[in-house]
Amino acid sequence: MEAVNQFGAIGWLGVLKTVFLILCFYCTLYYFQYLKEGDERKIKQSRLAAVICLAIALLVPVIYNFYLFNHMMQ
Repeated sequence: MEAVNQFGAIGWLGVLKTVFLILCFYCTLYYFQYLKEGDERKIKQSRLAAVICLAIALLVPVIYNFYLFNHMMQ
């Protein structure tokens, strides 16, 4: 039964990763728009948001796999 829960978590991690990748793309598009307008504050905010979303999208599956690896080795 525990294996079924792990497969469910993997599915939700895929959804979470996809959502954060879409948010990263969204913030990147706004970054280019603000870059064209020349608004420095919004440029910094959208760049930071895009980097944070990309980091979350890439790190959450890595952290979960590390947790799963440690759980299986015990």
